[in-house]
Amino acid sequence: MQVVRIGLDLAKYVFEVHGVDKHGKVVVRKRLRRDAVSRFFANLPACLVGMEASNGAHYWARVLTELGHQVRLISPQFVTPYVKSNKNDRNDAEAICEAVGRPSMRFVPRKSTDQLAVQAVHRIRRRLVADRVRLVNQIRGLLSEHGIVIARDIAQLRRGLAFIVGRVNDGLSEMVQALMRELQAELAELDRRIATYDRRIREIFRTSEQCQRLGKIEGIGPVTATALIAAVGDRTSFKNGRQFAAWLGLVPKQRSSGGRTRLFGISKRGDRYLRTLMIHGARAALSRASGKQDPRSLWLGKMRQRRHPNVAAVALANKNARIVWAMLSDDTAYEPALSVKAA
Repeated sequence: MQVVRIGLDLAKYVFEVHGVDKHGKVVVRKRLRRDAVSRFFANLPACLVGMEASNGAHYWARVLTELGHQVRLISPQFVTPYVKSNKNDRNDAEAICEAVGRPSMRFVPRKSTDQLAVQAVHRIRRRLVADRVRLVNQIRGLLSEHGIVIARDIAQLRRGLAFIVGRVNDGLSEMVQALMRELQAELAELDRRIATYDRRIREIFRTSEQCQRLGKIEGIGPVTATALIAAVGDRTSFKNGRQFAAWLGLVPKQRSSGGRTRLFGISKRGDRYLRTLMIHGARAALSRASGKQDPRSLWLGKMRQRRHPNVAAVALANKNARIVWAMLSDDTAYEPALSVKAA
């Protein structure tokens, strides 16, 4: 059995294997339990293994690579066109096997254990921030039912909530005041936990030389720098900076036909969290550029005058993404003068 290419459909407990030889003939179709996957691939000669970039894919990529196999991760959206007939685990494994053999297929960068750990910190922090936003909105909504309207700024809410809870008679019943005290304590606990993860991210930033170099770029701070390093595994997966920016969803969406080019807003593909950090960082850089006389700030000011602030922020985020790719690919430091000359 000369298996040269395998499609592995991942799951929690049951895995489907579809393997072909050098002529594309099916030589193995097998269903494996989770504890039998490593043993099965250990007894196979080295071959190309394709998997969808889903939950647990980076772990199994690391395991199979240690067994001598060449592993490629594919975005699920690129596997879908190769699924024949109805969708099931066997057809998915066959589609993965077919997709991984295409010479023009694009693959997902693999992540190390350290990168996955940093990514876990960011994901937990993002969930806590979302919980705090939901809690703040609920507090504002409950108070508005009693005629108390607080501005959307979270600092205003903290001050207003402390004032409401501290007063004895504010037109609120004892039950509502008790509920507000509980929500205030919950908000303080979320603030404390988010601050803990912020300190952890800053510590990761201080101990990483790559993050320190990325932090020199205007619009990229500790949170964005550590998130980028955690997300970008094998940097050779991107041929150029534009491909990296497209991976982040910062390039225009295109629907061209018949020789007519039609460009729309950004594609918004890829990691929404990374794209959001890049754009928010670009907004902050644009706001700080006003009044400065260095070449980059002057360039940003001219772009701000020509285009809408949102367009300018996305353009700067796109440019920063290309700068990040260039710095990581060549292992160089940030040079503001070169970034302005390339504009």
